[in-house]
Amino acid sequence: MIFLNLILAAFALLSFALALWQFLAARRFPLHKRTAMADFTPAISILKPLKGCDATTAESLQSWLSQNYSGQTQILLGVADANDPVCPIVRELIQKNPGRDAQLVICSEPLGANAKVSKLAQLEPHARHDLILICDADVRVPPDFLANFVAPLRDPNTALVNCFYRLANPTTMAMKWEAVAINADFWSMVLQSLSLKPLDFALGAAILIRRNALAQIGGFKSLADCLADDYQLGHRIFKNDHGIALCTVVVECWDAPMGWHDVWKHQLRWARTIRACQPLPYFFSILSNATLWPLLWAVVSTAAATTYCAPMTALIFLSLRIILAQKLQRRFTPDGRLISTFWLVPVKDLLQTAIWVGAFIGNTVEWRGRRMKLRRDGTLAEEK
Repeated sequence: MIFLNLILAAFALLSFALALWQFLAARRFPLHKRTAMADFTPAISILKPLKGCDATTAESLQSWLSQNYSGQTQILLGVADANDPVCPIVRELIQKNPGRDAQLVICSEPLGANAKVSKLAQLEPHARHDLILICDADVRVPPDFLANFVAPLRDPNTALVNCFYRLANPTTMAMKWEAVAINADFWSMVLQSLSLKPLDFALGAAILIRRNALAQIGGFKSLADCLADDYQLGHRIFKNDHGIALCTVVVECWDAPMGWHDVWKHQLRWARTIRACQPLPYFFSILSNATLWPLLWAVVSTAAATTYCAPMTALIFLSLRIILAQKLQRRFTPDGRLISTFWLVPVKDLLQTAIWVGAFIGNTVEWRGRRMKLRRDGTLAEEK
């Protein structure tokens, strides 16, 4: 029992050290800094795959049509079905913005298991410009986003630019739990990894890529069966010796209200995606759970009466974990409106433990009402 207590004490200390490192790595990144250059405004084709709509869809799409960018922009909005409820919204927005080069494209051919990439592959031939930007349907951007997003491409060695995203409307308690994972932990973990090695993957909310680099990996069609299409796109670009840059501007993701069941499925799909892409790092990621290990140490020590300082030390570790997470949320969302209640931080960590286990004991994912099998190589197959 003493040996177990020492192991758990070491894990508790390690988890706090990793949390502190994560916090410091995030503090060094120039988040929200504007880097737009008036003399660099290359033409961009924006590809936006759509399916369905909610109360936030029109405003999110309008944010792309209202960009304060002097370069040429082409916006291609793709749907699989001409009767999709998002089509009237798109047509109305195009009519309200007559000065914009925007077009609704029907992408009805199923090219693979990933419906989003299937649309992108069919939009790709319509893109006229050498820079191609892809973004999710629920992404909303500030007016100066494009001007800042292209800035890293002044470096000819950079072929892909991506950015962080925050959950902008956590309207339910379940979404506020997920907001801790996204608005505090995910972006800071990426920067923690970046302090060790160059970025070798892409974050999927918004990605800007040079057309020639995309062609070198076989275009979007080569990703049509991948679950983690954003990861694979960035990883393949990196393997071709191209640089990947992080824009300092943060975009917003606006989701329809979700309950615990939907958020759980979303988080589990995300976990299985990461596990498929990076199995070893994801396996060891449990060591960074700064709530799990201090609590286990306190429980075991109290039960065995081996030390009386463990519960108090664990409480200190837990309090510091909450403080660091709240500070990260506050920095990520400067207006303060998206900071989840402090007690959701340990709840998120404990639920994340169950999700971590679930990532390794199943290969089924649910995505927009479809159940699919995740193969060992990260590709998808329809579940029979």
